[in-house]
Amino acid sequence: MRREPGDGGQGGVGCRAGLLLARVGISPADLVGAASDRPAAPTFAEYVPVVAVAVTARTRRAYGSYWKRVVEQWGQRRIDEPTPSEIERLAEDVKAHVVARRNARGGRSAAEHLIAALRCLYRRAVADGLITEADNPALKVAKPRRLPSTRRALADSRLAEINKVAASTGDDPALDSLLLRLHIETACRRGGALALRPVDLDPDQCLVMLREKGETVRWQPVSPTLMRYLQRHAEQRHASGAGPLFRYRSGQPITYRRYDHLWVRIGERLPWVHAQQISTHWLRHTTLTWVERNFGYAIARAYAGHPGSGGDAGTTATYVRATVHEVAAALAALTGEPHPLA
Repeated sequence: MRREPGDGGQGGVGCRAGLLLARVGISPADLVGAASDRPAAPTFAEYVPVVAVAVTARTRRAYGSYWKRVVEQWGQRRIDEPTPSEIERLAEDVKAHVVARRNARGGRSAAEHLIAALRCLYRRAVADGLITEADNPALKVAKPRRLPSTRRALADSRLAEINKVAASTGDDPALDSLLLRLHIETACRRGGALALRPVDLDPDQCLVMLREKGETVRWQPVSPTLMRYLQRHAEQRHASGAGPLFRYRSGQPITYRRYDHLWVRIGERLPWVHAQQISTHWLRHTTLTWVERNFGYAIARAYAGHPGSGGDAGTTATYVRATVHEVAAALAALTGEPHPLA
């Protein structure tokens, strides 16, 4: 059967498309020209340093080693060349050659972080007009499914053992004890403690400003005793107002390495700490579990510094958001010490 012009065949579709473009003043040549006007995509060796400078220090620390691996593999290739299949193969290669540790889980985390690092890089490329959203290959690669965490809340007796070892061993037990107390009282992450500054202390209301992952900022209650020790530490170790609060006796700010050495030392004296790979994040689990059991989910969520909406909590979390006074009341019960806001 012969098709008449405009009856829905390919020729008819082309005619209608041409008419539509003509009505809005665009020619097929304009479309071709727009695509050709895009600058040639840079190589990974050229573009990774650009992205590394643009992101936050936390993102750079998280993805830096993975970007380095990408440059080693694809340094001279343009960023618009790799396909989703090639990214999957690279993720599997990273997974297979990950450094084996006692708490390793088959390299799943390494593969996930590689894909996340590439997604971050390609988001920048889209924003810079180097590729289109549809041409982003990293979005077409699924991350490995996360396995349930093995971390859990520690028993009071176990927590006491950890504190005893930290306070009686090492080259700076006062520093280590203060760090552990901050984490136990506030359930903050390591990054929150390392970012704490003397100017972030509010002695009158016994609050500290915590700046943590996702660029979140919150005022977190602490006990009057902890506040006094934080102020004394800053004074004795000559911490400037806007500089890091936690410092060695020399005045040098501590880093993540302090935590690494601390848990190695504790593990040498407490075999169960070494066997279960206990870390600072277990203290966060311990405090938040206690708060949730005794004061409910909404207060535990606020205590943790999690966003008030979205995620698994659902829309209801927007309406039942806990106040800082409720968090202070939970802290007062945890420490057995009155708080100004409770």
